[in-house]
Amino acid sequence: MTNPTPDTRPPLDDNERTRCEIWTRVMGYHRPVASFNTGKQGEFDERRHFDEPGRR
Repeated sequence: MTNPTPDTRPPLDDNERTRCEIWTRVMGYHRPVASFNTGKQGEFDERRHFDEPGRR
């Protein structure tokens, strides 16, 4: 087994990056968060994420 080599690629400039689109399930269907109104986007940001013990 070989050890992984460190990433030697140069960092990307902002204009070279691709925007990541975040989707969430709302009322049984999936929608992009970017399509939410300001209030719903705020609610999405306030959500708590948790891990259920014993589940993987």
